[in-house]
Amino acid sequence: MSTQAPGMVPDELKYEPKSKGTLTARRKKPKELAVITECCTGCAGSPACVEYCPIEDCMFWVPDEDHPPYGRIQVDPLLCIGCKKCTSKGPDGCFLDGCPWDAIVMVETTEVEKEVGVMPY
Repeated sequence: MSTQAPGMVPDELKYEPKSKGTLTARRKKPKELAVITECCTGCAGSPACVEYCPIEDCMFWVPDEDHPPYGRIQVDPLLCIGCKKCTSKGPDGCFLDGCPWDAIVMVETTEVEKEVGVMPY
């Protein structure tokens, strides 16, 4: 039985809706990670991206403290596997079913680590 590795964001700061899926810890660092941009609206509490994420608690809602009851989605960089299922752009610019606002970009892991520190895996 596998257990999920702890994420970078504490569980008590992850609100519903949260991604559901595998609890298997990632085995290696992905080359790219999903990063939510300022274009995220939280889709009024029913975000499409969260439904596509295959990793438990990787994507989650956080309240906008300046504009309640609104919020946005965040990604836990330690749990993201870089699968791109949450994004709306696929290879060669084709459109996928992910974020309807195009508010998710894939960023090189080394760039994310400049912000959050070096990740162990």
